[in-house]
Amino acid sequence: MATEIYRDAWGIPHLRADTLLELAYVQGKVTARDRSWQLEVERHRAQGTSASFLGQAAVSWDVLARRARLADTARRCFTALERDDPETADWVRAYVDGVNDGLTATEEFERTGLAPGRWEPWTPLAVWLALHLLFAGFPAKLWREEAVRHLGDDAVGLFATDGPGTSGSNGWLVSGARTRTGHAVLAGDPHRFIEDPGVYQQLHLSCPEFDVVGLAVPGLPGIAHFGHTGTVAWAITNAMADYQDLYRERLRRTGAGIEALGPDGRWHRATRHTETVEVAGEAPVEIEVVETDRGPVVIGGPEGLDEGMPGGPDEGVPGARPLAVSLRHPPRVTGDLGFGALLPLLRARQVADVDRAFDRWAEPVNVVQAADTEGGTLHRVAGRVPVRPEADRVRLTPAWEPGHGWHGWHPMPRAELTDGIAVMANGRGLAAPLGVEFAPPHRADRIAALLAEREHWSADDMPRIHMDTQLASAAPLLDLLAALDGLSAEAAALRDRLLGWNRRMDADSADAAAYAAVRGAVVRRLAAHPAFAALAVPPAYPEIFQPWLALVTRVAFALEHLLRAEELYGVDRAAEVRAAVEEVAAAPPTGTWGDTHRLALWRASGTPPFEAPRLSGDHDCVLATSSVPGLTDLGGRGPSARYIWDLARREDSRWVVPLGAAGAPGSPHHHDQLPLWLTGELAPVITDFDQLTKENDDG
Repeated sequence: MATEIYRDAWGIPHLRADTLLELAYVQGKVTARDRSWQLEVERHRAQGTSASFLGQAAVSWDVLARRARLADTARRCFTALERDDPETADWVRAYVDGVNDGLTATEEFERTGLAPGRWEPWTPLAVWLALHLLFAGFPAKLWREEAVRHLGDDAVGLFATDGPGTSGSNGWLVSGARTRTGHAVLAGDPHRFIEDPGVYQQLHLSCPEFDVVGLAVPGLPGIAHFGHTGTVAWAITNAMADYQDLYRERLRRTGAGIEALGPDGRWHRATRHTETVEVAGEAPVEIEVVETDRGPVVIGGPEGLDEGMPGGPDEGVPGARPLAVSLRHPPRVTGDLGFGALLPLLRARQVADVDRAFDRWAEPVNVVQAADTEGGTLHRVAGRVPVRPEADRVRLTPAWEPGHGWHGWHPMPRAELTDGIAVMANGRGLAAPLGVEFAPPHRADRIAALLAEREHWSADDMPRIHMDTQLASAAPLLDLLAALDGLSAEAAALRDRLLGWNRRMDADSADAAAYAAVRGAVVRRLAAHPAFAALAVPPAYPEIFQPWLALVTRVAFALEHLLRAEELYGVDRAAEVRAAVEEVAAAPPTGTWGDTHRLALWRASGTPPFEAPRLSGDHDCVLATSSVPGLTDLGGRGPSARYIWDLARREDSRWVVPLGAAGAPGSPHHHDQLPLWLTGELAPVITDFDQLTKENDDG
């Protein structure tokens, strides 16, 4: 094959080939060389086989992956792709061939006893499904069910948050009318859990059909989320849409198998089979995989829910058993994962091309921004959100009641720029009709306010927005502090100090550390209040769902709502804040915010190869390095990449990832971008192959 591999000073791969399929092959091969361990972990997670080498900690995920039928859904979607879009299917297959030829047994394989396996043509689709199954936060419906059951309907909005960690992705589009060059600039930073290796891969793909730089997802061909073709660039954030439904199921065993009660009042045959989850060092786990007309059963079964789980027997239904829970989501229903959008994105030349490509997008549902060199701009939502009753979006749906089906798809909202600016930050805004819970408006408002400070911007100006640390969500707690009187001398001094604080969560700020200590104490006190005692012990759902059901976490991310609600189930919030301030004043933190707010890096095995660095920012800052107030100051989520796409000159664009281009420990490019990421600097985007170093195809 006529392929060429180049590297820049950061080890970022720049790939060139004579044909589309050759380019896909070399992308797969180079990704496997750079990220073999990561690719194999993701393949096993998608198949529900990761516990076979990661042990007990991975069992809960593997069981969910099997019961949700991720691999089977991926096979279905690839079969449909072969039928409806054979060019894309061949392109994916070429990528997989490259992965299989490039996989190498690195030290992580030796440490766990794992050997590289074989990817199937549908494996990239399974990896995509596994990465995003919990991305839309369907387990939040389990929490809402519990909150309403114990506290009433008002608790749905009171505890508004969308998962075990807040969303923090940002993106902004500045049109040519507001830049010094007269051409648009796109910038932003997707936020996810910070992993080693990283979830994004900087990449340059070039063939006679296109020349694209962007952030690829290892295991997926092309560049899906963030790309620049030279004449058009695009970027996304999570729209926070609700497109996954959970159904309460009534199941019973019969001589022929399992039946589920349907909305027509009749029992219908469900499919079932058993699978075995192998567990390193322990006995295997046998599970029953059941699927009703709604979808795969992900919790419970014909014998009911696990001990301690809500929703016991339904005595009024003859032959009924306790409830189980099934999952319905678009790819399982339609057999389409949206891979038909990927090649059109690479071939895009104008905003209209990007727009048409995203018409074919499925999940996750995203807000999209794009701009081209001719002055075109785009601000829209892309994906599939089913039309169904409002109640189905909020809580679990009774499968046996009529009127809860899906009835088509929501049209995707669009918007024009305002004064030449568009901002996306997981808030309500454009995607409001499609979701239930969104990120607070603070990040979007702050970005808009910063962009309003000057008339014309350039790519050089954007990093200061990336790194902004103002914490607007501190206001409710500080307002309550301001109203307190009768404090001890130490507590009064602490209160006055916090009221004079600049509200910036900087790593070197002792005031930020003091605020975080008071906030954490308030969270713990509210979570321990008798009013919420019924929620303090999560129901016995599978372990994988427990982060969504932890009361301290829920209080932490809903604190702003809890402190501003008209009434809080009899809780004296002023008294709780007073007690928290006195508690912290008696034993104040001695250091700065960065002393405890450090990067909590996730690795599938082993320990991080460096000391956890100090972080600025917090979950409602533009620099959204999320901790869990009341539980830990460590930041597990943050910018999984940063980008600045310049439409005037693509070579003036920039990018950075938290660690580096290489996935293998010991590589000089394993974490060489970390110093840039920590300080807000970005590496240059190189597009001229003459400025790059050619690598032998043998590696």
